[in-house]
Amino acid sequence: MSRAIVIGAGIGGMASAIRMAAKGYEVHIYESNTYPGGKLTEIKKEGFRFDAGPSLFTMPELIEELRSISGTNHDFNYKKLDEVCRYFYQDGTVIQGWNDAVRFSKEAARATGIDQRKVVRHLNKSRLIYESTAHLFLEKSLHKIKSYLSFRTALSMFKLPLLNIFTTMNRANEKALANDKMIQLFNRYATYNGSDPYRAPGILNIIPHLEFSKGAFFPEGGMHSITNFLYLVCLEQKVTFHFKEKVGQIIVENGRALGIQTVSAKVTADLVICNMDVVPAYRKLMPVEKAPGKILEQERSSSALIFYWGIKATFEELILHNIFFTEDYKKEFEYLFSKNEIYSDPTVYINISSKEKSDDAKEGMENWFVMINAPRNIGQDWDSLILDARKNIIEKLSRSLGRDIASLIVTEEVLDPRSIESKTQSYQGSLYGTASNNKMAAFFRHPNFSRRIKGLYFCGGSVHPGGGIPLALSSAKIVDSMIKPALND
Repeated sequence: MSRAIVIGAGIGGMASAIRMAAKGYEVHIYESNTYPGGKLTEIKKEGFRFDAGPSLFTMPELIEELRSISGTNHDFNYKKLDEVCRYFYQDGTVIQGWNDAVRFSKEAARATGIDQRKVVRHLNKSRLIYESTAHLFLEKSLHKIKSYLSFRTALSMFKLPLLNIFTTMNRANEKALANDKMIQLFNRYATYNGSDPYRAPGILNIIPHLEFSKGAFFPEGGMHSITNFLYLVCLEQKVTFHFKEKVGQIIVENGRALGIQTVSAKVTADLVICNMDVVPAYRKLMPVEKAPGKILEQERSSSALIFYWGIKATFEELILHNIFFTEDYKKEFEYLFSKNEIYSDPTVYINISSKEKSDDAKEGMENWFVMINAPRNIGQDWDSLILDARKNIIEKLSRSLGRDIASLIVTEEVLDPRSIESKTQSYQGSLYGTASNNKMAAFFRHPNFSRRIKGLYFCGGSVHPGGGIPLALSSAKIVDSMIKPALND
């Protein structure tokens, strides 16, 4: 029977495994951790449950497609959010991010005084970018000529001057909105792939369309239920998991991937799909093979510092997703990418899954996932940075919410760039692989296949099309399009 090996049981790896099993391959996943999911795991502590990693769920159709491909009877239930995110500014302004473009534009006008028509036009532009590029960027490899040989792609190329590719996100937002609060709100979407809105191309304004038009969702059971669902489907499809079995080498002979070497065994395969960050994949698993140096040396994305707090109170003014903005957004990104430090007044994101799933916290309490953007790990004094950041976050939230947050914390866990790197093999703790701080990095990440090694493919957040749940799932779909069904007797 034809065999496929997947390195890494992250979301992209399990999605690839499901697709390969559907094509008739005997699939084996090798994972150095004792659990599946990669960054999408959970923490349970003292009566609280936290989704440890990604907290925003969009494009559920990619999960539905895996349900269809596998023919599973396992349910995956989720609901659409009415209000995607609530935004808090330091002058007391609050904006409700309704999951409807018209309703949101009215709210933005009410809260900031902006002309509602400007917001509508900007969201329509986001829709145009999505409809003009998604079929190519999310569904095809940008590294194969045949991807460009269609009328639809040619039409998209013709539209490029209209899609903000020749300006930055910030400049595009300034020109369209001319309102400081709304510019900051739309600049925030650069962080969805760990980039700097003052340098990232304006075409990344595609992202707001996913929230305000296509919608954001909450999975029944929390974000970790995505991991659980994919894992169950893999098992149902007879995918074999090898947990706590670290891959030490991808075996390459005569320009072809022939399998892997683990601590305990040499395993042959017809193809290898690597769900590992491409930097350690080349440097650790294929050290003698010529690596794509320019890609591996590209600027890395930001990382994160996350506090998981059990809070012995409830806050009616907060919802599932909440943002507390900094006063000086540009300076925050200068600290992240130029100084590789944490700004003293960081933008704070709070996710409270107990707002939608009450048993994630004790009665009368809430589970706070408190995250700030952090620089990649290059050996900073993280212990000191974490102490300072914790103090600044607590002061900021206490001031904004009018309550002493420190006295309400009854349990705490911390995840920082060092532990992100050690737990997930993400080089330098970067959440999204390469930062999209220039046009080439935004669109020409590492391809989903090897140009030099036949039978070797790549999925996950460090390769095309990028990081985050929907893009990791899309990477598995692109890999699938390149592989023929198994040739079994």
